[in-house]
Parts: sequence; C-alpha cells; structure tokens
Amino acid sequence: MQDRSSGKAALICGSVAYDTILQFQDRFKSHILPDKIHILNVSFLVPDMRREFGGCAANIAYSLKLLGDRGVPMATAGHDFAPYRERMVAQGIAVDHIKVVDGTFTAQAFITTDLDDNQITAFHPGAMQHAQLNQVSDAGAGIALGIVAPDGRQAMIEHAAQFAAARIPFIFDPGQGLPMFGAEELKTFISQARWVAVNDYEWGMLQQKTGYTVSDITAQVDALIVTLGPKGSVIYTQGGTVSLPCANPTAVVDPTGCGDAYRAGLIHGLLRGLDWETTGRVASLMGAIKIASRGPQNHGFTQAEFERRYRDNFG
Repeated sequence: MQDRSSGKAALICGSVAYDTILQFQDRFKSHILPDKIHILNVSFLVPDMRREFGGCAANIAYSLKLLGDRGVPMATAGHDFAPYRERMVAQGIAVDHIKVVDGTFTAQAFITTDLDDNQITAFHPGAMQHAQLNQVSDAGAGIALGIVAPDGRQAMIEHAAQFAAARIPFIFDPGQGLPMFGAEELKTFISQARWVAVNDYEWGMLQQKTGYTVSDITAQVDALIVTLGPKGSVIYTQGGTVSLPCANPTAVVDPTGCGDAYRAGLIHGLLRGLDWETTGRVASLMGAIKIASRGPQNHGFTQAEFERRYRDNFG
C-alpha cells in the first residue's frame, strides 16, 4: 500500500519537549470529589516515572519518518536541547529549523496518567514562548503542506498567517493550545487553513467558542477531522462524512503521543494524495501502533509489517 518514492515535505510548526511521564496506579475519579473541586488539594502517588523525548512537532516528524515521508520540524528549544538534537540527527530527522534560545529550558511536560488513560499535564513552555522567532519562509522551497500544531501563542498566529500568505495549505491543529485563543482568532485560523484536526473534547470547545457547526467549518476547509479516542474518528467534508473505527492495538500501554501519530498518518495521506478513507485508516493504525509502546517516539515497524496490519484491520 505504501509508496516510498514521495519527495514532498511537510513543515511541522509546533513544539519539541521533554516529557516526564508518571503512572498513577488508580483512577483520578476515585480521588477527586466533585463537590470539592473549588478547594482541590490532591496528591497522586506515582511509583513509575520515566523521561521521554516529546513535543508535537518532533513526535509527528518521528512518525512521518516511519511512514517514509519527510517532516521538517520548526520549533524552538532551550540550552538543554543537545541530547535531543543528537537523537534526532541519529534518526535522520531534520534539525535545521529548531532554534535554540539562550537562557531558556526546552519545553517540559509533566504528564500523570491513570488506569483509564486519563491524563493530567503540567506544562512549562520555556523556549516555546519564543517560537515566533521562526518564519515559515525559512524552510525554503520544497514544502508541500504544513501543520500549525500546539506551540507558543504568537507563533501559532504568525505561522498560520505566513502559510496562508505563501499559499501553502496547512492543517490547523490547536490541541491543548486551543484555550489560548478567542472566538475571532479561532475563526481566522479556520479561514486560513485547508484542514482542521481536533479531538472530540477540543471540538466541543471549538464549537462553544466560535458557534460554528460542522457545515460552517466544511464550507471553509476541505476537511474537519475529529478523533474520538477508542471510538475511532470522523472526517467531515463537503462531499460527505467518513466514519472510521479504531485499528486494533496489540496492547494498550500509553496514550501519550497517539494524537501526534494519528496526525502523521493524516499528513502521509495528504502528501500522497490518498482518498480520505485510506488516509483515515492509515492515521487510525498509526495511533494503534503508538499506544502499544511507552512514550511518544518509541514505536516502530517495517513497511511490510505496516501493510500486514493494515490488511488485518481493514481488509
């Protein structure tokens, strides 16, 4: 199914980050009293802790590399970036457009996951707050499409405008950055983008903030992609709706980075000109492959393995 011949590249505007992942061996709901939210004071014992390489730009580029595509991360990092840079270079992932900002830390996420795969995250943006120092034009020629993923607030605004001005189609993927923006800003992002990708919670927030319906958005973009966790995903277009089940994971180990793996599948399909059903299936399978491994960048497969799993899941 895959064709490794595409020379097109995707510019991935987003973060690089170190993820400290903590496993809570219980359920948050058992320790958070709904009637005491206004005086919330809880502590979770997390005996399992590890540090991973993360950040949406690097995560997406990692999964795109597995799919045989070229993702170019555009991000900012801090003085502690050297080990991450060495790893990316060893993997053949471009680091030319990751700018080191003196006097800052690389963004840091502290993620606590419970037994239901719910997550509570504390995030220190660090160098990410200076991501507007990067310009889309710095990437030069050869960029077929882009993605504006969670990043510094000003950077997301400027990079979206720069993609639009350069007539480079891009995915608007606000992710956990969505609360930073008001209704008019979100409407501007949507008017500039070619595609919008959100999870179901973000979709509810986007509707609440903008008042937009599915048809309001699909009148402006080629597709609205909404992921639904274990219920699969839905791709809305002017031509119809594609409902996609989840691919079957070999194990459910860690959801961290599954959304980024899914988006790598979307970008793969867009770079290759695949139809939406095939693109969505590739994205779904990428999420299923990722969830079976710890951390956002430790999954792997050969082309033959991917094609076999695609056939097993989708025929």
